[in-house]
Amino acid sequence: MSTLKHIVMWKLLDQAEGADKATNLRLMKDKLLACAQLSPGTLRFEVVTGAEAQAQGLEATYDIVLLSEFTDKAALDAYADHPQHVALKGFIGAIREARQCMDWVS
Repeated sequence: MSTLKHIVMWKLLDQAEGADKATNLRLMKDKLLACAQLSPGTLRFEVVTGAEAQAQGLEATYDIVLLSEFTDKAALDAYADHPQHVALKGFIGAIREARQCMDWVS
């Protein structure tokens, strides 16, 4: 069975929305995790910070990453178009310096 993988990585600004990077990182992770069940086609939903990776002795060149898997593009679209996710995009846009994204089916 094929699944659609969706990975997004962000670098955050040092200061944004009246908070420092560490505060915004915690808020962003919590807000992303609250979106884990927005689409019934979500198979996997992980959010990891660069600090968590580095604490394990691993490399991290971005501040936070979302790794998710969906049954198909319709399930990813249901997640992306959900009002809770749409609202989150505004917050993330205000606190991010850079964003990278890639989707693929395997």
